[in-house]
Amino acid sequence: MTVRVRIAPSPTGNLHIGTARTAVFNWLFARHNDGKFILRIEDTDLERSKSEYVENITSGLRWLGLNWDEGPFFQTQRTELYSAAIQMLLDQGLAYKCYCSNQELEQMREQQKARQEAPRYDNRHRHLDASQQSEFEAQGRRPVIRFIIEEDQKITWQDEIRGDVTWDTNDLGGDMVVARASESDEFGVALYNLAVVVDDIDMDITHVIRGEDHIANTAKQILLYRALGALEPVFAHTPLILNSEGRKLSKRDGVTSIDDFRKMGFLPEALANYMTLLGWTPPDAQEIFSLEQAAAQFELDRVNRAGAKFDWDKLDWINSQYIHNYSTEQLMELLLPYWQQSGYQINQIEDRDWLLAITELIKGSLKRLSDAPSESNVLFGSTIQFTQEAIQQLQIEQVGNIIQDIAQRIDSPLDSSAIDEIINSVTKTHNVKKGLVMKSLRAALMGSLQGHDLKQSWLLLNKKGWDKPRLASALELI
Repeated sequence: MTVRVRIAPSPTGNLHIGTARTAVFNWLFARHNDGKFILRIEDTDLERSKSEYVENITSGLRWLGLNWDEGPFFQTQRTELYSAAIQMLLDQGLAYKCYCSNQELEQMREQQKARQEAPRYDNRHRHLDASQQSEFEAQGRRPVIRFIIEEDQKITWQDEIRGDVTWDTNDLGGDMVVARASESDEFGVALYNLAVVVDDIDMDITHVIRGEDHIANTAKQILLYRALGALEPVFAHTPLILNSEGRKLSKRDGVTSIDDFRKMGFLPEALANYMTLLGWTPPDAQEIFSLEQAAAQFELDRVNRAGAKFDWDKLDWINSQYIHNYSTEQLMELLLPYWQQSGYQINQIEDRDWLLAITELIKGSLKRLSDAPSESNVLFGSTIQFTQEAIQQLQIEQVGNIIQDIAQRIDSPLDSSAIDEIINSVTKTHNVKKGLVMKSLRAALMGSLQGHDLKQSWLLLNKKGWDKPRLASALELI
């Protein structure tokens, strides 16, 4: 048997972290078993589905390195299959036309609520005769198609992650709507539970790996598989991604789409690496690995049942490991857009060596690509803001003379040995400790007492001719 799995997002929004994590698990399982990873777009929600979301989903999967083997398939191009399935269910007496109005359904729910009962459809139109149907038709009512769910049954399956799962049909809300009314289609528009089952049967899906929030749907879908004369696939329900408070991760947590993570400066391989760890434990406890390396070890029995808490610090750490392993030239190309978006005036040709040197200087401090502007802003421009600590340092006795002496000794351009000579000479001339000179020079050049390597920073400023103006500004404060 060839393993065949699928990811089936709805194009009603951008690719979300939860959907992407599910895609990662499906991809890993397919690759581990030399199987097929299929992309299906569930676009039957015509009002909310948009082409730009399709593009966002497909580009996001490609960005993460989740190449698919078949597809994308679109449900809107498969309606004949759904109509045939609905006809089969009607012919076999396993489904029926329901003419209940929204007002009647709402009244039914209110009555159930008053009786402190769980809301469910009471199957009132399950046994309509032809004359009753005709009467409703004459009133202009358009029917939905409901699939019969018999009461007092147990639905059990062996879940690859959760073990034995049993669901009582009394808890499924009554007969299920599988197609909503439509003016243009005799059988209406197939809804999720029916369409997904028909698609999975047609595409020979062997394993359905999806979030635990689909467990109730799985119980309903197993009944549909059996009604359509098909064997159900193997199911595996992955843990939800939770926020720091243990609730399902949502937009309120400031996390929405994969596109957001890309804009925030995360690398695709780092994000894919992290998502793999959201619910799965590698057998060797390794934390940094490629998708291909993870696929070689990926087994569903190592996926946890408990929810996976999203940890920003862990993601930042993983991202930093990938950043630090990039070559300086590769990393500079990735950082360029962030510098440009911050308004820095950069000539990519003339400034190339200078930008490479900045990249090398800040590389070890970056957690995200988007950190580049804040980590390097002190290296751009002839003017600078001084912290209170830097001002206090500059106002120490003798510091003014030291800074003025340094400024007079600068003969552009400088190199590393020239800087060493200036610092040693000024230290000797003013008979002070080298630490005072270095600390004061940092305050004058960088506007702060903390920062990256002082000598390298000075060389970068000197190359642009920004060191002397900064020293002059520092002297004005003294």
